[in-house]
Amino acid sequence: MVSGLINANPIIYEKKERRARPTPTFTDDGAAEPIDQQEIFDHIRDIKDPEHPYSLEELKVINEDAIEVDDQHSYVRVTFTPTVEHCSMATVIGLCLRVKLMRSLPSRYKVDIIVAPGSHSTEAAVNKQLNDKERVAAALENPNLLDMVDECLAPSFG
Repeated sequence: MVSGLINANPIIYEKKERRARPTPTFTDDGAAEPIDQQEIFDHIRDIKDPEHPYSLEELKVINEDAIEVDDQHSYVRVTFTPTVEHCSMATVIGLCLRVKLMRSLPSRYKVDIIVAPGSHSTEAAVNKQLNDKERVAAALENPNLLDMVDECLAPSFG
């Protein structure tokens, strides 16, 4: 199976130490404290790569610095970098990021998922697919693709 991988031997990086997060506090009107870059990173750091037994953090596909949060305007943008320019799983990785954040964040947030500029040969097409509601909805109706996404989002106990 390894021979069919586009990047059979990716570089593996050390995971960052998890920082303690305080229990969310609520304001008088019941609103939670603002969501920040670290919180978004904590939600997505353990997503597994679709082709390798490593997390997106370990492969440096995502990192905390590539996350933008504007809590006041309910906006989050995650920029990810595939391990190779011709990664055939870039759209699946982006879909995993989107689904994880859809399941984790309050519905008021608009989330954009983009490929880092210059990091993928079909960057514009991938970005268009990942940020089009109808395309995302259609992709999530495909049972095989949804199974792949759920597998990438499943907690690892290793």
